Amino acid sequence: MTSQQSQFHPLEVNPETGEPFLRLPAPHQSIIITPPREGDQSTLMQYLNDPAIFGWIDESPVPFLPKHADLWVQFVKGQSDAILEYLRKSEEKFPNGPLQFVDACPVRHIREVKENGTDVLIGDFAFGRGSFEEVLDGVERKQMQEENAYKKAGDPTIQFSVGFWLAASHRGRGITTAALGLLMSVWAIPRMGARHIAPHTFAGNIGSDRVIEKNGFVNRGSIDNGTVVRGEKKILTLFEWK
Repeated sequence: MTSQQSQFHPLEVNPETGEPFLRLPAPHQSIIITPPREGDQSTLMQYLNDPAIFGWIDESPVPFLPKHADLWVQFVKGQSDAILEYLRKSEEKFPNGPLQFVDACPVRHIREVKENGTDVLIGDFAFGRGSFEEVLDGVERKQMQEENAYKKAGDPTIQFSVGFWLAASHRGRGITTAALGLLMSVWAIPRMGARHIAPHTFAGNIGSDRVIEKNGFVNRGSIDNGTVVRGEKKILTLFEWK
């Protein structure tokens, strides 16, 4: 990894708020990715009660109530804060490098910056340890998940996954495709050491499938591994990038 760089590289920092962020490349310069914030709850409730979004998400409660929004923001903000704190400590310990590997990306909420400088939440993007959905035996799958979870950050054998959603008002513009490409190239690969990323979608989620495929993932086909979401059986489409 490159030496003599800030441990926060390549994150930019908002000079007014001190908040780190990543900005999408042209033609999407008005789109930034930031940590979750207190205050995101109301917008999350709006989107995660939309069937066009929650229908493709396997862990979102329906209806998505204020208590769910509070718990979710507390959880994801806590994850982000922990990574940023680790980077701060690494900056003190390794001021001239090398850059330290981390387990996840501290920025995940996609926002559109308006002309007046304010921004609005329009989506979410998160990397996490993989779930080995291709393993049909439940006991074996759980064991592989546990082994994967205990691997040290930067281990090239870690399996990662990625999940995302975007507001319907902003679909069809290439924003999600650009966001995945940016997060992989500037963070997941160099800062997490990601070499094996295996996301999955629910069968029929053509929009997400295209986003994933446009970023170099291979469609490995569909699988029925017994997944049931909110009482409905789901067939999964598996992807892999190495």
